[in-house]
Amino acid sequence: MFDVIVVGARCSGAATAMLLSRRGFRVLLVDRMTFPSETLSTLYIHPPGVALLREWGVLPAVVASGCPRLDRSRYEVGGVRLDSGPFSGDASYAPRRRVLDQILVDAAVAAGAEFRAGCRVTGPVWAGDRVAGVRMRPDGGPERVERAHLVVGADGMRSVVARSVSAPMEVSDPLATCVWYSVWDGVPAQFETYERTGNWIAVIPTNDGLTVVATYFPQERFAALRHDPLVGHHEAVRLTAPHLDERLRHGSRVERLRGSGEQRNFFRRAIGPGWALVGDASVHKDSITARGITDAFVHADLLGRAVPEDLADLVALDRALTGYARERDRAMAGPYRNALALARLQVTGSRLAMLRAISESTELTALYFSVVAGLRPMDDLLVPELLTRL
Repeated sequence: MFDVIVVGARCSGAATAMLLSRRGFRVLLVDRMTFPSETLSTLYIHPPGVALLREWGVLPAVVASGCPRLDRSRYEVGGVRLDSGPFSGDASYAPRRRVLDQILVDAAVAAGAEFRAGCRVTGPVWAGDRVAGVRMRPDGGPERVERAHLVVGADGMRSVVARSVSAPMEVSDPLATCVWYSVWDGVPAQFETYERTGNWIAVIPTNDGLTVVATYFPQERFAALRHDPLVGHHEAVRLTAPHLDERLRHGSRVERLRGSGEQRNFFRRAIGPGWALVGDASVHKDSITARGITDAFVHADLLGRAVPEDLADLVALDRALTGYARERDRAMAGPYRNALALARLQVTGSRLAMLRAISESTELTALYFSVVAGLRPMDDLLVPELLTRL
């Protein structure tokens, strides 16, 4: 009998297993994949996510992996350019997922969690109307049952746990963008974003001196682009970020182009009798703001703090899970709205005027990047200086 079974061992799942194990719970962490392994991702961890890694004692391992410290940011749109200057607090990092996920799994195991890789969860075990464990099948092995007071679904956008418990959608919005990622050697960069109506480009330095370039397009272009995405990828860079295009000509693409046309936007119900959802299984949004990893850490931290000491006290457990769901909704509402707004890929005159006014002030530029990083709420940007300039 485990206290908690966490299904899915990437950012949200491994972090949740680590935090609960550190509190003394007996935790089983399972994933259908073997590690280390890659997965499609923007890689970027915003400063609030880095702050959690620091708090958890995991950041030194990320730094030791050779992942570069990203302490500057650049944004260009419609002839306006914003440069952050060096960050005064936590910088950002963008480790490859085979690096980050393995670090988090190792931290969970070091905290006492049992980890089973290559093990597919096939469904829940029920005790009346409560989830009381899972059925799982190791690769090449017979199905077995493991029981627990709490099952946490951290198994992504297409969560088996969420589907098995019929977790309803509380919020659902249409697909907004599609995205393709390329990986380059010999392309020096900081964290950079470029925008024009119909395109968003992100440039993300990562491990081994490599740089990821992500190109976003309106969802309605996916059917046409998927037949030859590399042409569309390069065309978007050429039109939206010509200086980046020149750098790419002097570098070399070292991995195949990968992309997705299924960036769903939803809030699922976060909890139920004996179960909870974290990460992309819980809330999924367009990746254009690169908030996925940071928000996965926030979910793990909220649930890790909420779970009561006595999991056998079902009344206390349900009360705690209700509190977790409430805090999840509060924490994710702003990032979700911001992602959907940016994913429209529309450069409006009013936004361009605001950005131009911000670019004329060092203080406003620093404030803008603090808001984008998630360190301050959007309303903090509406200071008298900006309103006067507008």
